[in-house]
Amino acid sequence: MKDQRLFLIGAILITILLIGSFGYHIVQPDYSILDSVYMTVITISTIGYGEVKPLTQAGKLFNIGLIAIGWVGIFMVARMTGQMLIEGEIVKYFGRRKMDKQLAAISGHYIVCGYGRVGRVVCDEFSRHKVPFVLIEKNEDAMNEIRARNYIFIQGDCTDDGVLISAGIKRARGFMNTIPDNADAVYAILTARQHNPELFIMARADSASAEKMLVRAGADRVISPHAAAGTRMALAALRPNLVDFISLAAVGETEGIRVEELRVPEGSGVDGKTFKETDIRARYGLNVIGVKKPDGKLMFNPAADYAITAGDTLIIVGSSDQLSKIDQLLEKAN
Repeated sequence: MKDQRLFLIGAILITILLIGSFGYHIVQPDYSILDSVYMTVITISTIGYGEVKPLTQAGKLFNIGLIAIGWVGIFMVARMTGQMLIEGEIVKYFGRRKMDKQLAAISGHYIVCGYGRVGRVVCDEFSRHKVPFVLIEKNEDAMNEIRARNYIFIQGDCTDDGVLISAGIKRARGFMNTIPDNADAVYAILTARQHNPELFIMARADSASAEKMLVRAGADRVISPHAAAGTRMALAALRPNLVDFISLAAVGETEGIRVEELRVPEGSGVDGKTFKETDIRARYGLNVIGVKKPDGKLMFNPAADYAITAGDTLIIVGSSDQLSKIDQLLEKAN
């Protein structure tokens, strides 16, 4: 690794200091350790202070040798430091240290595997919605763009156990596999599932056979970018205004109107109550257009007498202001 030069620089400086300090103490028995260290520093730095005590002949010869050794060491340190500054290695090193702290602290996040055409869009959407995520990418060419966007990332292979552990796989909420290689995708999903059995895993597939294979590997949901693009193009041609509204509402760009999903937790005040009893529309101005049951069953336009149960996911439409009060809806029952 290039940042090993930092350790080499430190090793050179410490070695010179040790050689000088012990050397003076040996050839000048009347020098204490502190005197020897002091003499080494002022000799190498060429400050020009006088000797602590007069030097013997052996001391003068050692002094000449120390100056020669010191200047060779200083030249090497200056050369490596200059190279690292030009290459930006020092900035990268301290940036990596900062990112390591962020990685150690992050939890409840998503891990995005791959920064290709699909992964780039996923990261941009997560960033825009302020969703915490860690990106794993092994391609060196993509690093400059990733750093410019200030994403938390690890340069490595998402099929590597160590990389996944560093990305906080055991604390993660979800795993988004966007790499096109089916073999690597399957292995990454199997590895991720092994580390975190409760992880929500989504993967991309470029064919129907790949989709089946990824589901068998443990993916909770598989999306084909080509099929999704084709479906959206067809719907946009048949119902352009509807598609535009739904697409913009999903990302919050329809003049404050948004579509959100809300999972009902255990102990919520709405658990066991009907929509009529909760009166969500009158109290919060929100419209529930669908419910997804824990078993995956979808219900559209649920009736007023439908009893909400813990684990239900409510699909809600409302303004940004109305949705900002959504936590009140889930307050625990007294």
